[in-house]
Order: sequence, then structure tokens, then C-alpha cells
Amino acid sequence: MGSYYYLASQLPYLIYGQTPPMSSSAFRDLVKPLLNSGDAALLDLVDLDPAVKKEGSSEDSGPSYAENAPASGCDFIDHWREWERSLRLNLARQRAQKTKREGSAPVEPPLFPADAVAAAVKAAVATESPLEAELALDKARWDAIDGLQGIDSFDRNIVYAYLLKLILLERHQAFKVEEGFSEYKSLYASILGSVQPGSSPVGEIK
Repeated sequence: MGSYYYLASQLPYLIYGQTPPMSSSAFRDLVKPLLNSGDAALLDLVDLDPAVKKEGSSEDSGPSYAENAPASGCDFIDHWREWERSLRLNLARQRAQKTKREGSAPVEPPLFPADAVAAAVKAAVATESPLEAELALDKARWDAIDGLQGIDSFDRNIVYAYLLKLILLERHQAFKVEEGFSEYKSLYASILGSVQPGSSPVGEIK
């Protein structure tokens, strides 16, 4: 695992809520030739969705959050997947408790990182504005990325963290106020409604 001091020092600083300076796809294309082969290969695993992708499963079957994704070989990616999976499972549990659905038995969220994730979920679920709830969850994601990145600002983690932040900023561009409710309904119906084994498909974040 190498140091990417020059690459990291040239990247525009990202601020939560700003217009992204480039697309996530453009960033992938930009940095891939600059990384060693092992680090470059891991770029394909950097995504907001922590779902386990099973071989032979159709796209219509949807991702599952019942299981942890296999180890990637990068602690940052693995910890991010664990954090986001915990967030989604906590959302599902809160949704089940709020709606009191009969026969609903969401997968139990992992113990780590329980406190921060649970607090973010409760705050979002309690927010009346669907758009504000979604933005609050993304701010929790942003803060988690900063925490998981670590103190070394020039290793591969800075590249993966930067990519995740660009993806979050792209999502913000898609969240127009007049579209907030439809985005909220689509996202929550897919993520919160069907995360237990054997349930109906869970949709991906756009």
C-alpha cells in the first residue's frame, strides 16, 4: 500500500453540501492510472451500497443486507460497508416500530457502530421534512467517512473517502426541494420495507 501524497495534495477540498467539483465517474477515471494495481482494483468496491452481491442473482432480486459483504482487503472499505449496513438495518427497525407492521421482523442491526448510527436514524425518522431527513442521513454518512478515513491523509483511504464524498455530493444535486417527497418515498420504501431474509427486494440508492 503506497503513499499518494502528490495526488491527495492536488485534490480540491470538499465541503458538505457544495456542488461537486467533478463527477464520481470522472474521479475514478482520473485516479485509477495513478494508483498501484491493487489499490486501483478496489475502486470498484467503493460505493454507498454495502449489499452483498451474490453470483447468479438477478438484478430484480435486489440487494440483501442480511449478511456482511466479504472482506475486501481494505479496512476502510470494510468498515464503511459495516457502518452503512448498520445504518440501513437501523432504519428498517425504526420503520417497523413506527408503523407497527404485523409479522415484520427486520434483521437485527450489528452492535457496531450502534450509538452514532442509532442517533442519526432516530433524528432522521423524527424529522417531518422528507428532504431534511435524507440530508441528515447523508451528513451522518459524511461524518462517518471522515472518522473512518484515519489520520494518514496520504494513503489509499483518502482516495476512497474522496470518492464516497463525491457520490454523496452528487446525490445532493439530485435532491431538489420539489422532488424531496418522491425521493424519500422511493428510497425508504425500498430500503426500510424489505431487509429481512426472504422478503421482497430492497432497492438501491440512486
